[in-house]
Parts: sequence; structure tokens; C-alpha cells
Amino acid sequence: MADVNIHRQGVAGRITLNRPQALHALNEEMCLTMDTALRSWENDDEIELVVVDHAEGTRGFCAGGDIRMLAESGASDGSAAQAFFRAEYRLNTRIKNYPKPYIAFIDGITMGGGVGISVHGSHRVATERTMFAMPETGIGLFPDVGGGWFLPRLGPPLGMWLALTGERLKGGDICAAGIATNFAESKVVEVVKASVCEGDIALLEAMDWDEVGTFEKHLEVIQRCFWKPSVEETFLALEAEPGEWAKAQLAVLRTKSPRTLKVAHRQMTLGLQMQTFEDNMRMEFRIGCRQVHSHDFQEGVRAVIIDKDNAPKWDPPALAGVSDRMLDEIFAPLGEGELTFG
Repeated sequence: MADVNIHRQGVAGRITLNRPQALHALNEEMCLTMDTALRSWENDDEIELVVVDHAEGTRGFCAGGDIRMLAESGASDGSAAQAFFRAEYRLNTRIKNYPKPYIAFIDGITMGGGVGISVHGSHRVATERTMFAMPETGIGLFPDVGGGWFLPRLGPPLGMWLALTGERLKGGDICAAGIATNFAESKVVEVVKASVCEGDIALLEAMDWDEVGTFEKHLEVIQRCFWKPSVEETFLALEAEPGEWAKAQLAVLRTKSPRTLKVAHRQMTLGLQMQTFEDNMRMEFRIGCRQVHSHDFQEGVRAVIIDKDNAPKWDPPALAGVSDRMLDEIFAPLGEGELTFG
């Protein structure tokens, strides 16, 4: 059975993720299949909108990308990782620029690559079962799939907080943060999908979320601490805060890869300044091609996914060891290897 099912229902092109054994994590073939379908529907007058979801009765929307493959590729020549990033980032870009409504039902775990195939669309429908996270600083990668574009545009400090800490948001908090555009209870989500596939997009407008997110009581601390010129200054700001919540954030940050924290900080800062989504994705492709070879990514995957001891030994072990020169090399142009869009 295919890892992603492409079909039509009513006036909708349907993309249904169907790799339940991996919580629908993306691989290169899935990205290419989705991209081909989207291209074919762009000028198809019978297709008025696109609906993306996961197979009914399976867990999660999409847990990310194929991290184990990326690590194995990074331990060798990196060609498979580069091919995956090319396919995934081109798909993210097609979704961002798609001329028709693109409606993702993110009912369940939505992390990493799952965010990339949902957040850039016109509509993102969350439920009480949705769990969002960009947890890459904990495995030595970086918050990619357009994270440098959408995260700081949630509000720079809020996006930086999510990028650096990998904080998980659930249910309505995902709408309150601006990541999801609509909210539906999981018990009615299949009915909503069926109506949308018949062209009733207006139904979604009645599903706005107007409640305050649970994270909003910490917004002042987030604003004071998470839009600093450097990660070191963020640490200092959190150390100066009197509350327990700030201490908890600091404790979380101290478990993350120092190298990846600094990469993500620069990524968020530069991403907010960029004028086009394509420029951001070129930057992320450069980072990705280099991060997969890094000690910290290999070690993070070992600690979290392979051995599961959750005790990675980062190198450098402290922020002071991550130099500007090191970052410059990670962000440097790739020359003929740059990401292109067709």
C-alpha cells in the first residue's frame, strides 16, 4: 500500500498520508508524490481546493521527516539527505505559493516535516488532539521546513521561544499562537472534511478560535527574554527572571545542542529579514546539507532515536565553543549545489 494516497473527492484533490508505522513521517518518495499531485491540480478546473490529512484510524498527522535516514546519509556522503531536502523544501514552497485553497487537517502529532506540509497552506485545522512542536534543537538538526519564515512571523519572541526550546503546544494553543487557522473537535472532523470536499470552505470560517492560549500568561517573559541579539543574552535574561517558568525554560535550553541553538537563532533572525520564502528555503537547504554531517546531529539521533538514553554529549558542549566562524561556514552559499525551484 502506498505511503501517501492521492485521490479526488467532490471538488477536492485529496492527499492522505498513510505510513502509520512511522506516524506518517515523510520520505523523499512521499514528497515527490505530493508535489506531482499538486502540480497536476493547479490548472485542473475540476479541482477547486486541496485537502490534506492522514489515514483515518491511525495515530498522528505527521511526526516529521525520516530522521534515521538523514543520520545514516549524513554519516556517509549526504547525497540521500540532500535529495530528501530538495524534494521536501520544493514541496513546502509549492504549498506556500499554491493558487488554490490548501486545507490541512492536523488532527494529532504534527512535528517538523508535518508542520512543513501544513503551516504554509491557506487553512490549518487543529483539534483537541493536535500536538505541535519543532523539536530539532534536541537532536542537533534545526527547525527547518520553512521554520525560519513562519516562526518569527508569529511574533519574533514567540517564534524564537518555540524554535529554541522545542516547546509543545496542544489543541487551542496552536490556534492562539497563529499556527492553526481553525479549530474543530475531533468527533466532527470527518464530517467537516466531507463538507469541505464538496466546496463548503465557508464552514471553516465558523470554526475560529478566540480563546486565550495557556502560554499567553508568560508572554511578557517571552518578550523580554527571547528576542535578544544572541543566545547567550537569552540565557542571561532568563537567569535574571524571578519566576519558576523562566527557570524551567532555562533548564530546557541547557539540554539542547549549543551548536543548534546558535544555528536556530541566526536562522530566525535572518529569516525574518528575508523578502521571499524562496530565499529562506535556500538558506535552510544550506544549513541542512551541513547539519546532517555534524557530530551533534549524529549524537542527537543516537541518544533520542537509536539508543534512547536521552543523554547526548554535545560538541562543543557549551555556547562559548560555537564561534561566529563556525556559523558562517554553516550558512555559506553552496555554489552549484544551491536549491532551485522549477
